[in-house]
Amino acid sequence: MTGRAGRVAGKQALITGAAGGLGEAMAWMLAREGAKVAVTDVNLAGARTLADAINAEIPGAAFAFQHDVAREDQWASVIDGAVKAMGGLSILVNNAGVGDGLTFVEQDTVASWQRQFEINLLSIMLGCKHAMPHLRSSAPSSIINISSIAGLAAAPGMGAYNATKAGVWMYTKTVALEAAKMEWNVRCNSVHPVFIKTPILDPFIALAGGDEAKAHERLSRGIPLKRIGEPDDVAYCVLYLASDESKFVTGTEFKIDGGMLAQ
Repeated sequence: MTGRAGRVAGKQALITGAAGGLGEAMAWMLAREGAKVAVTDVNLAGARTLADAINAEIPGAAFAFQHDVAREDQWASVIDGAVKAMGGLSILVNNAGVGDGLTFVEQDTVASWQRQFEINLLSIMLGCKHAMPHLRSSAPSSIINISSIAGLAAAPGMGAYNATKAGVWMYTKTVALEAAKMEWNVRCNSVHPVFIKTPILDPFIALAGGDEAKAHERLSRGIPLKRIGEPDDVAYCVLYLASDESKFVTGTEFKIDGGMLAQ
């Protein structure tokens, strides 16, 4: 592993929700660019499958951990294990998130709001809290919080998702300013994707009668580039923020939205 070239060579990354979708793409991107990666997910089998695939291409680059991001005790144990496995921690990607599809205000439930709050927002605080001592020790370091354009622009039927993703956006700025004030050399930024080809679009496909192409066409109507995003569209942004190329970037939101919010 020593001496591997790449834009994040020698760094150690922890990526939550990495068993599939965006997290999987990020893990491959960072590993291929020289980082060691700890891939965590509540789905341990999926995380292990990903780590095994990465290690088959890049021996010793990946480690898998079972991780319920809403549980503080698991954050402490997973970070401890990841630091021991990788020899440090210099990149935290808070990627895990959920949505409950379209539910309007009169159909909203406490259970749905609590689930989305715990996984989408509380987990961000827990990750930043428990990772920060290790990030400081490995500085320059980077925290990348995955939000959504739904955190910047509201949509009907997505109250809990809008609210939690907006919380990620603002909490990111707080962490960025605190770390800068304390001169820790730990940056913190948020990434806000539009519709990306991942399982989070499944409810929209169901609304289109299971027709994926029709669902994608409907979702892309409001996007100036007229297409749904690919996971690597987000992973390349994460790679930039994880690297020292972004050493003067903190407290900023990055929109990966095909121009949607420029209108």
